[in-house]
Amino acid sequence: MNRSVPESLLICILVLCLALTPIGVRGETEDSGKAQQLIEAPGAVLMEKETGTVIYSRDPDTRRSPASITKIMTLILIFDAIREGTLHLEDSITTSAYARSMGGSQVFLEEGEKQTAETMIKCIVIASGNDASVAMAEYISGTEEAFVEEMNKRAEGLGMTNTHFSDCCGLTEDPDHLTTARDIALMTRELINCYPEIHNYSTIWMENITHVTKQGTREFGLSNTNRLLKMATNFRVTGLKTGSTGKAKFCVSATGRKGDIDLIAVIMAADDSKARVRDAITLLNYGFGKCQKYTEKEQKKISPVEVRGGTEKEVKVRQKSTFTYVDTTGADLSKIKSKTRKDKNVKAPLKKGEKVGETVYYLDRKKIGARDIVTTEKVEKQNYGSALENVLEEYFGI
Repeated sequence: MNRSVPESLLICILVLCLALTPIGVRGETEDSGKAQQLIEAPGAVLMEKETGTVIYSRDPDTRRSPASITKIMTLILIFDAIREGTLHLEDSITTSAYARSMGGSQVFLEEGEKQTAETMIKCIVIASGNDASVAMAEYISGTEEAFVEEMNKRAEGLGMTNTHFSDCCGLTEDPDHLTTARDIALMTRELINCYPEIHNYSTIWMENITHVTKQGTREFGLSNTNRLLKMATNFRVTGLKTGSTGKAKFCVSATGRKGDIDLIAVIMAADDSKARVRDAITLLNYGFGKCQKYTEKEQKKISPVEVRGGTEKEVKVRQKSTFTYVDTTGADLSKIKSKTRKDKNVKAPLKKGEKVGETVYYLDRKKIGARDIVTTEKVEKQNYGSALENVLEEYFGI
């Protein structure tokens, strides 16, 4: 008696098994699948701060409303102004009637009230004050509209191709005020890389400010909207900014540090505040568990590069920056090797800092990055007089 299973039945069983396989796991690694299942929010990005490596993403380029996450770009422009010397922390900022009229999250500034720029920064970072954001925008650019133009220019310069800002605080109902999880990670990275002092403010849990108005003097308590600061984690929460509206739902750009690694976890459109916190912690734990970082201990000494047609026959050079690499595969980073390549046909004139080669880094024979080799001095183009001097020196020792 033939007891073999009919081929048609085997096919049916196979189709049934495939149908029961969780879609989110197909074609993914085990770790990626776990992270995918744990994240509830529809939009997310996990990025390493120093290199910009994206460790995880979920629908990173869909444009969504960012709510108060908008203020990250506002803060970039504020700190840009401080760096340029057009704004100082001790400057007195006067609140206009328009700034005072802002609704949503606010610190209840009165028209004509004066606060220092540093106090306004605290109001923006800690309490997400819309009124403080507009007051700072008006002080820096004259009007909020002019400030927003600068926000969009800055975003374009950072490669935030899917972002458009319509106001400086995220309170707008303009349907074109949109960004993405990837773009939020880019501007967060810019802020914390260029202005690490932001963490001096973003890690404050509570602080009082003093309102001095015609009605008198009163204390007002700022309470941080970022509840991650009070969560028990195996890493240090360093910031950064939350946001929520009916349209945007609940968003956060969370930054954390463990050892020598800093990560950025962006969550967009979570269903509630608890969900965004859970998702942010899940992503940060996931990233710290996968990441290892290689930082070059010391750069190679590079011999001078020959120069043609210059007042000098060679130019001193150096590697422009230290090489850093982030791995998420568990590779043996002690096997990283480097090879320096110098350009063969370098001609004068040369400016200081001009690229004349590169150091390329490899892991298991695969290129993982490079750093420019640049000149440390300038070399002028040779003229008739300098050419004659070179000939006399070379042939007659004069």
